Amino acid sequence: MRPHQWLKNGFVFAGLVFSQSWRDGPTTEHVLLAFAAFCCVSSMVYILNDWHDRASDALHPTKCCRPLASGAVSVPAALLLAVALLTGAVLLAFGNRVLLFLLGMYVVLNLAYSWRLKQVPVVDVSIIASGFMLRLLAGTVAVGIAPSRWLLLTGMFVALFLGFSKRRAESFHEASAQRAVLAQYPPALLDTFIAVTMTATLTTYSLFATSPEAQLQHGERLLYTVPVVIFGMLRYALQVSQGHGEDVARDLLRDPWMVGAGVCWLAIFSSRWL
Repeated sequence: MRPHQWLKNGFVFAGLVFSQSWRDGPTTEHVLLAFAAFCCVSSMVYILNDWHDRASDALHPTKCCRPLASGAVSVPAALLLAVALLTGAVLLAFGNRVLLFLLGMYVVLNLAYSWRLKQVPVVDVSIIASGFMLRLLAGTVAVGIAPSRWLLLTGMFVALFLGFSKRRAESFHEASAQRAVLAQYPPALLDTFIAVTMTATLTTYSLFATSPEAQLQHGERLLYTVPVVIFGMLRYALQVSQGHGEDVARDLLRDPWMVGAGVCWLAIFSSRWL
């Protein structure tokens, strides 16, 4: 189920945080349900992916330790768990047609990615980014929070940045352990993609922080978070250049400087003195 990957589902909370709607009990409850639904459905996709790739994973130097590839968990047990998780996701989203649609899109895109499209360069990362955007929409449009256009643009670019960073980190593996699609990604091109998407993220976030709507809603607080975001992205780019970043959730939590940047961002954003 890879519960540490649920950190990615934190994108669901972006709309709640930036709109300051957490004071609204029903809205917060709906966002929490959307988060839980995405946790269930993302874990289900991981299980189906491991089931589909169990034969090739068994020959991989590190993926061979996965439960299905190693034989630690039987196929029927894994598929039963996948059905249970899908059922849980549907029950959590029951009555919210928009959220059910977004969850369905997430499943379709990720299964297409796992079973075929992860072999197509640029398309593969675009699907990864789409998964983050669907989470963002689940925490805004699906629960009645109007998303800021700057928030959507920033979310899109940061998702692409993380996707290309993941591919660059994977390129440091020995050839036998690399994804097949990496043969079509020259390292220099990946470095360019990372630089472009990082620049676009910092630009759109800075425009968001200085926009009239942000100034009206948050005062100067978002403006003061810009240096923290710049530091965080530069630090993450450094980690990627050293071969980290393949597992976004794990690598973010393992770097104390990244964790510190996150705490600093929250402290500035929640400050009443700015």
